[in-house]
Amino acid sequence: MATGRSNQLIKQIGEYLVACELARQGLLIATFFGNASDFELIATDAKGSSCPIQEKTIKGGAWQFSIDKFAYITFEGEKQIIGNKKTLPIPQLVYVFVLAGEKYGMDQFFVLEWGRLQDIIINNYKRWLDLHSGVRPKKHDSLR
Repeated sequence: MATGRSNQLIKQIGEYLVACELARQGLLIATFFGNASDFELIATDAKGSSCPIQEKTIKGGAWQFSIDKFAYITFEGEKQIIGNKKTLPIPQLVYVFVLAGEKYGMDQFFVLEWGRLQDIIINNYKRWLDLHSGVRPKKHDSLR
């Protein structure tokens, strides 16, 4: 079981890994470790264009999201109904997923624009719910 300290360490590792990789690509990076609600970094190129970045890091297992961040959810009894997509919280928001390696240099990075991530999560959640007739098996009102 992960402790609060180990969770903080993995978050910090991920944020700095992303910042370092982006800097290697010639971007200036500002970090906001845990202080901004929708993003942790801003990358700026030589022309002054910037991009907000949300980073999610795991050491193993799977990235977890709450579906209600991406779509409106209603209930018919215990059945979840996926409604319309939610609007983009921040224009041009990019997610960088990091699978932190056991050793230096073994980290893996996956980059998605928020809108694409939204489509993937909604489609996968809908497919999973359809397998269970719209009712989550363990806790019907869970959105994760």
